[in-house]
Amino acid sequence: MGNNKLNPEQERRVKELVSKMSLKEKIREMSPSTRITRHGVMLFRYNYWTYDAGGNKRLGIPKLRFTDGPRGVCLGNSTCFPVSMARGASFDPLLEERIGSAMGYEARAQGANFYGGVCINLLRHPGWGRAQETFGEDPYHLGIMGSAMVRGLQKHLMACAKHYACNSIENSRFYVNVKIDERTLREVYLPHFKKCVEAGVASIMSAYNRVNGEYCGQNYHLLTEILKKEWGFDGFVISDFLWGVREGKSAVNAGLDIEMPIARFYGRNLKRLVLKGEVKEEKIDEAVFRILRQKQRFSKVGEGVYDKKKVAGEEHRRLALESARKSIVLLRNENNVLPLNRDKLKKIAVFGKLASWANLGDIGSSRVRPPYSISPLEGIKNKAGDKVQVIYSDGKDRGSAKALAKDSDAVIMVVGLSARDEGEYIPFPMVNKYGGDRLDLRLAQEDEELIKDLANENKNCVVVLEGGSAIIMEEWKERVPGILMAWYPGMEGGNAIAEVIFGELNPSGKLPIVFPKSLDQLPYFDNKVKEIEYGYYHGYRWFDKKGYEPAFAFGFGLSYTRYQYSNLRLDKRQIKRNEKIRIQADITNLGDRAGDEIVQLYVGFENSKIDRAIKELKGFVKISLLAKETKTVAFELSPEELAYYNPNSKSWEIEEMDYNVYVASSSRKEDLKLKDSFKILKEK
Repeated sequence: MGNNKLNPEQERRVKELVSKMSLKEKIREMSPSTRITRHGVMLFRYNYWTYDAGGNKRLGIPKLRFTDGPRGVCLGNSTCFPVSMARGASFDPLLEERIGSAMGYEARAQGANFYGGVCINLLRHPGWGRAQETFGEDPYHLGIMGSAMVRGLQKHLMACAKHYACNSIENSRFYVNVKIDERTLREVYLPHFKKCVEAGVASIMSAYNRVNGEYCGQNYHLLTEILKKEWGFDGFVISDFLWGVREGKSAVNAGLDIEMPIARFYGRNLKRLVLKGEVKEEKIDEAVFRILRQKQRFSKVGEGVYDKKKVAGEEHRRLALESARKSIVLLRNENNVLPLNRDKLKKIAVFGKLASWANLGDIGSSRVRPPYSISPLEGIKNKAGDKVQVIYSDGKDRGSAKALAKDSDAVIMVVGLSARDEGEYIPFPMVNKYGGDRLDLRLAQEDEELIKDLANENKNCVVVLEGGSAIIMEEWKERVPGILMAWYPGMEGGNAIAEVIFGELNPSGKLPIVFPKSLDQLPYFDNKVKEIEYGYYHGYRWFDKKGYEPAFAFGFGLSYTRYQYSNLRLDKRQIKRNEKIRIQADITNLGDRAGDEIVQLYVGFENSKIDRAIKELKGFVKISLLAKETKTVAFELSPEELAYYNPNSKSWEIEEMDYNVYVASSSRKEDLKLKDSFKILKEK
């Protein structure tokens, strides 16, 4: 498997191979090798072919052949899965590993051996334009989901985790300087990257932005001191594309091993630096050894025939549908308006321009082109049955829309965001009208007015939201009884949405981010700022600390059944630093239909002598329960997971104190169903 390290004999052979290479050959391994004619085409069609680096025919060294993600493979007509944020809402790492494996297979089948789709940037503010590409706001959750994706991908090829680090403002990503103290960096913005390193990820991609004054692609503290020395990362570091390297000497000395996708500072320019003595050849040797070590490690991974017919084939389409099903979050269901009962309906009116369009998300470097995609309207028509009339209107003619809503048994509105509203920001005149950060988290005014108008005409009103991050809905949410968050749900998303609406599927997704009531509940955000300070708090931790009530909390999601939490038990009341504590609780499905529940474990630090979060997520598990069934969930905690970073001693420290334990259905106070505590003892 791809996570195995090389044995000493293999390491020796790789070192021997490096010793046989000329300086020119070594620098070629660190430099891109895509043909210039292909670059010309890929200016207009990103990742039409793989982006290549290195390769040596004389010594039999293959090229790195890179393709991007993260909602599927950018090459060809690949399976388009729900975006990462949607998959984060599934809280299902086993599913994510299967999705990673499917992506890895499709990449290999289309000629790639290196996949850049593991985006694990922490969502500091929901206005970040590329929020959809990551799994959420919490470093623990990000680490679990990201490392699961790594394990799946690396059954077939090398994986790359990105963008390292503190990359969460889109429009100013090429120049913004993030000021951050060492404790916040270590505890909040890096743990998920470390988790992927522990999972054996082959590569890390550096970010564009600066951290404490130094660009990430030439940041010695990030790339060498932390990543390579402290964490023992034995893979290689590649730059983000085009502007990821600003100066060759600083980059190579800081630990950047490969420049992508064109040789602006590596290639011939790097060779000149070595010949002039400005870069030691030992630095080149180290970088090449890291690259070849991963090529050797993955040389036998996924051996066999990779059938192109499986790309977006039946198996992977079913997986995309399963993912969409498990990612949809039921936010509101007053008077049990959902699910709609087809036996009691004659006419359903569907509104909104997004209803008739399969809205897949960003069209930047994460764009996937599936062979087909199902819109919400198609899905609703597929599932409504022969006896139910489905009528569509985009809602622009408000008078006729209101009349149609009044004359229907139920109203479904599909509204939200698209690639024009959020996504990768590319500062070229032809494309910069798309993507970028969101400074206003509300829906477009026309969508809000449509919701208000139609809700006045029909009591059975359901709003389906599409988008990659939080949407503020205070102006209208109390007017509609049903709200679903469908995210960008992938090529089978329309079918999954319809299954939830008609009750063929019991929704189980939960929010991997906080949905605020207003912008003033959030940390400072400016997408044109040249310098910004990232503080210790964001997301649900920020809301806890400030005492804010969100619109919808992190971890929140409703179901068509009800769950009871009971019988919390800890196997110990006191533990030493070398011991673990086991936490168990019983979960009962009180309803008459089966469902999946995401049970969350939070640990509280109210007794700390230093400034710490009120509580932090430290575990989650997804369980399936039949009607009236009870199951026991179990968590294990070690003291190391509760440590904080002391910048004065430059070490992780464990406080000897009482820790609160919460088993919860979400992070909000009312959902902290069960509570107990335990103590970590002092060392004697």
